[in-house]
Amino acid sequence: MLELLISFSIASAGLAFSPGPDNVYVFTQSITNGTSYGIATTAGLISGCIVHTTLVAFGISALLMASETAFIAIKLAGACYLLYLAFKVYQAGNTLMITSQEAAKRSHFQLFKQGVIMNILNPKVTIFFMAFFPAFIWDPSGNTVIQFYILGGLFMVISFSIFSMIALLSGQISMFLQKKRGAGTFFKWLQIAVFVGIAVFLFLP
Repeated sequence: MLELLISFSIASAGLAFSPGPDNVYVFTQSITNGTSYGIATTAGLISGCIVHTTLVAFGISALLMASETAFIAIKLAGACYLLYLAFKVYQAGNTLMITSQEAAKRSHFQLFKQGVIMNILNPKVTIFFMAFFPAFIWDPSGNTVIQFYILGGLFMVISFSIFSMIALLSGQISMFLQKKRGAGTFFKWLQIAVFVGIAVFLFLP
């Protein structure tokens, strides 16, 4: 059991560090709004993993994935939400000012909620949990629901720690960029590109 959990922790840390839509999203939110807002975003993304862990633990995810209609519907809902977020950033103005005053217009709770919804509406997270978690079940004949929740909790703690480090480093970069002319425009379009990019990512094989 211990060896499997250690192996799972190492694999989870490697996955959290590797470039992907979630840590890129945390990076852009942190660098645009500041460290605390990046951590709020991280908390939202990680909280969404509770739903995916529950779906996998009780076998509901397998039923959803077996239905092509349900799978496509979840993808469409996620893509539409991301495109809506991209549109909201576009509507914000010609530039996105990287200052604490501008960041205050969006509360920590708003970014937390946004992270939760993004994670829940990403069916690729469920597919990943279905493929990754079962390999680390240490007692297939025992209570697998509890084991899935232990793995899910461990994955969430590790991912939250690493994503928070990304938010902290990005927040420091944000303070530096506040002094740079044109940085606001660049990061406005970077955010739009990230939202649109993740929406496209949902439909990649």
